[in-house]
Amino acid sequence: MGAHLNILLITLDQFRGDCLSAAGHPVVRTPHLDRLAASGVRFARHYSQAAPCAPGRASIYTGMYQMNHRVVANGTPLDARFDNIALAARRAGYDPVVFGYTDQGADPRSAVDADDPRLSVWEGILPGFEAVLDLPDDQAAWVAWLAELGYDTSGGSAQLLATESERPAEHGVSAFLTDRAIDWFDQRLAATGGEHAGPWFVHLSYLRPHPPYSAAGRWAQAYDPDDVGLPIEPALVRHPLHDAVLRHPAAAAPTDEAALRLMRAQYFGMISEVDDQLGRLRDTLTERGQWDDTFVLVTSDHGEMLGDHGLREKLGYWEQSYHVLGIVADPRLPQGHGSVVNAFTENVDVMPTICEAIGVAVPAQCDGFPLTPWLRGEKPDRWRTAAHWEFDWRGEMIGQVPHEWPWERTLERQHLAVLRTERAAYVQFGNGSWCCFDLVADPSWRTEVTDPAVVLPLAQDMLTWRSRHTGRELADMLVVDGGVGRWPQMPTGWADTA
Repeated sequence: MGAHLNILLITLDQFRGDCLSAAGHPVVRTPHLDRLAASGVRFARHYSQAAPCAPGRASIYTGMYQMNHRVVANGTPLDARFDNIALAARRAGYDPVVFGYTDQGADPRSAVDADDPRLSVWEGILPGFEAVLDLPDDQAAWVAWLAELGYDTSGGSAQLLATESERPAEHGVSAFLTDRAIDWFDQRLAATGGEHAGPWFVHLSYLRPHPPYSAAGRWAQAYDPDDVGLPIEPALVRHPLHDAVLRHPAAAAPTDEAALRLMRAQYFGMISEVDDQLGRLRDTLTERGQWDDTFVLVTSDHGEMLGDHGLREKLGYWEQSYHVLGIVADPRLPQGHGSVVNAFTENVDVMPTICEAIGVAVPAQCDGFPLTPWLRGEKPDRWRTAAHWEFDWRGEMIGQVPHEWPWERTLERQHLAVLRTERAAYVQFGNGSWCCFDLVADPSWRTEVTDPAVVLPLAQDMLTWRSRHTGRELADMLVVDGGVGRWPQMPTGWADTA
């Protein structure tokens, strides 16, 4: 670990990877993210591994595909056996803190009994983090602050988020999080007399640009609805899942053009607003002499449909729900600064990358790879040739199907997996159905292909991907001659021979 290397992990919730001005978006303005990309590396084809929030974040925090960490819904417990990014930071000597939320449910096997309150809250803090500012769904700390400012908060967080456009941006939930983080940095500096205030490990977890679609203050007027363009229309021939979600009130986008344009304008406004907050944060750390010693990684837990294919929010197999931003800036590696990587990268790469940055062995559980070679301006000898993601909707059915274990396996059919290459995308459903899209003929994911010469190799590639990423924590070791092979991460006090 560098003597004074700070780690800043930033997650922006529901941020589409194509909504960056640096990526060539014709409308959205993101000057501060663009500035970060210029002093780091932008990963142009960076993908989340799952949706919604808890599954996507589980992959970020553990470096594991959903098929291994098995967080499949908001509320699925995270297995306590798994290592994570905060625990790795503690092994490196950091005291990792979080501002915002991590959305990780407690392992029920650690519960005292059925009345344990952790079994009623799925928005738990990832083990290893200290929550300096906890902002779960009720946003209680922000709501209380607004009440102190004299606002009517009787409608709760849902109403306050939906009306962010009616209050100054300085009173928005994103500004509130940034203010508290800046206060923490200042307090840390004051406590040390301005000397040796690092190294620190800080995770800033912003809600926005998450729905409801209401940008804070002036950002609600930042984009003219007439300028935001219209989304991709649904295909005429669709998989049954597509038809089903088009009927779901939470997933179906507005059909009225004016309402659709307004939703998109507010989403773009939220992006520019949170971009502005990152600019405030960078300027503050620069003024405090902290920025040049800070490793920064920015990504999102998943994307946003934004009206494409007739949908909103995040779901299904469509690329818009999983293509996210990815920017990494390592001040120690100027060789890669300003470069753009077009190879497929994934959020399972986040934990291995940070582990290498802080000098901790990459845990055997990780499915991803360190992005470090790209940060050095090098191309790795071996790299993936496709992006992968999964979506599981059994959470909609848990408690509704009979519990006739082991014979009842309905829940196991409620999922899909996607393999996306340069030329095509293959989708395998748990019920045995599938679909395949020709992305050369039609990058909008509306032209299906059934030619076995195209489909079979993709299906085989997906099978190979799954077979190569089964759990390996203990599989690469033999308990002979005192332990041969790759040792798992040892408990505190054991020698780390990984």
